[in-house]
Amino acid sequence: MRLIRFGDAGMERPGLLKAGRIVDLRKHFPDIPDIGEEFFVGGWLKKAAALSAPGETMAVRLGPPVHRPSKIICLGKNYLEHAREGGFEPPTAPLLFAKAPSSLTGPADVILLPASSGQIDWEVELAVIIGKTGKRIDRRRAFEHIAGFAVMNDISGREAQFGDGQWFRGKSFDTFAPLGPAVVTPDELSDVNDLRLETWVNGRVMQTGTTRDMIFDIPSIIDYVSRDITLIPGDIVSTGTPSGVGIFRDPPITLADGDIVECSIEGIGTIRNRVTAQ
Repeated sequence: MRLIRFGDAGMERPGLLKAGRIVDLRKHFPDIPDIGEEFFVGGWLKKAAALSAPGETMAVRLGPPVHRPSKIICLGKNYLEHAREGGFEPPTAPLLFAKAPSSLTGPADVILLPASSGQIDWEVELAVIIGKTGKRIDRRRAFEHIAGFAVMNDISGREAQFGDGQWFRGKSFDTFAPLGPAVVTPDELSDVNDLRLETWVNGRVMQTGTTRDMIFDIPSIIDYVSRDITLIPGDIVSTGTPSGVGIFRDPPITLADGDIVECSIEGIGTIRNRVTAQ
């Protein structure tokens, strides 16, 4: 199943994506909440899965497929070659940082260049969407707490990230977390531990990798994060990026007004965003 939110920004409705057609869930379930904590806690994932409607062809905007997560937790340096390209030692435990939930944007929305930081960079990542509340989750039960997966571009303002002495501001500018195109449930994927990730900028391949190259796998990440941080349905845990980011190239390549960034993960889909000056 592929959960989406569609409609103008701030007016999105929950839906399903079926072979390019959209099922408007509110037409079938008028009281269904938006796709977030209440949706998952209320058992709407199971109700939506039982719906057999074929959907309609619609030319509409897709929004971020999760509404107002309580937190976005990300991993740094979780692919060995990415750590090496930056000249870093690989971490001995998951390296966590946060992005502001207000940085979320849709899979085809614009990425706004901030006024207060340059060196804007791309990072394709597999995002885990939490579907069940948990704390101190045993790695063997981690997948019981996962609703699905999405593509995220962990856009980074490197000037702020490296200049501030901490990463929050440089990772949290508005529009710096394009997410989508859907929340893909685990049954749709043959092996989430072996998915191909790619990034293109203006049609040029910049990143290629597979999730099997993560230093810390998904169960290990969920176990570590949840030891003293309660994971809430709708939360996003983004699992790191492979090598090929722009800032560590020689010479560095960073994003500019008019650039097109595409991030793709096998079995999940592609997000495509235009970079726009404010």
